[in-house]
Amino acid sequence: MQIVEFGAGTLRFLDHVPTRAPQGGFVWIYLEREHLEQDLPVLQRAAQALGGSPLLDLHVKDLGNRGHPSRYDYTSVYDLVIFRRLASEPEVRAELGEAAMAGKGPLAAFGRISTRALGFVVFDRLLITVHPAGCFAARAFIERYLQDALRSEGLSASARTRLPSGAADLMLRMLNLVVDSYLELRKVLSAELDGWQQALLAPRTTAEVDWAALMTARNALHMLQDLCEEQNDAMQEWLDSQREQPPPWMSQAERDGLLARARDVVEHVERVVHHVNRMEQSAETAVQIHFSAVGNRTNDIMRTLTALTAIFLPLNLIAGIFGMNFELLPLTHQAAGFWWTLAAMGVIAVLLGIVFWRKRYLARTGH
Repeated sequence: MQIVEFGAGTLRFLDHVPTRAPQGGFVWIYLEREHLEQDLPVLQRAAQALGGSPLLDLHVKDLGNRGHPSRYDYTSVYDLVIFRRLASEPEVRAELGEAAMAGKGPLAAFGRISTRALGFVVFDRLLITVHPAGCFAARAFIERYLQDALRSEGLSASARTRLPSGAADLMLRMLNLVVDSYLELRKVLSAELDGWQQALLAPRTTAEVDWAALMTARNALHMLQDLCEEQNDAMQEWLDSQREQPPPWMSQAERDGLLARARDVVEHVERVVHHVNRMEQSAETAVQIHFSAVGNRTNDIMRTLTALTAIFLPLNLIAGIFGMNFELLPLTHQAAGFWWTLAAMGVIAVLLGIVFWRKRYLARTGH
């Protein structure tokens, strides 16, 4: 458990939960989900002392549920926000194993998409966050504030402006970092999807299409879309509650800044949703173009075979005529009859070949 006290332009790392919140500041309590049950008594005492109300048992269960979807709930004293973030590479490696992480198959990055639930309990002067072990979101902020605290006893003016103004402000900063990880992921996914499309649409490719990888990628995109929609709904509900019931102690300038930061988080989530939808459409379009190209190549093959068949049809007709069991047939009793017939068949085949070639029935295409 980490306890950080934010005052008026200052912050301190504490060993114990303070008895009251600092004047003009708030307290941030961070703990990992695996330690929630162990630290719950201390957490409830802190919520009662600093927030004015203990956490409901239902909300405690939500915070401890690692598979909980993104959602927003509230009481008359505090807000509860559950937000799912992308798992970091070490977390995915621990979950899937080194062999899965080393896979270099097509669309491999889509199969490694996994999420973790973050829990935020927002009081007026207290923020409680519950993270999975080694959460990059909490670690990034703790390291940043720890460096500021170690740099000097009092923070500089530029450092003061970077400190959160309240518990809700710090929550929104973490959520913004979480959503930015989705925006960074889109570069990797787009690069893999573009490479797969180029291989899929390459002319005369002999590689087998890995449809299992495509289905995995589509399922991952559907999962991301559902996650982003849940995140968007949770943030929209929280934003509506802040608009309808603003904290009475918050100034108008602080409230405007908080709402602007919340709208920025919502806008980032919507960008992720838009990008996921675009990748889904791109994958569907690539599959349709692939089958169209395969159909065109099949048509080319059938056209060539049909043209060759048409060339040999007159030759078969001539061979069939001279194979009739009649005693008197033209050229049958002449010494040069066979060669005349063979020459005529060759001329006919060449003429038909030239005609079909000029009509591009035998031409090779780039499909």
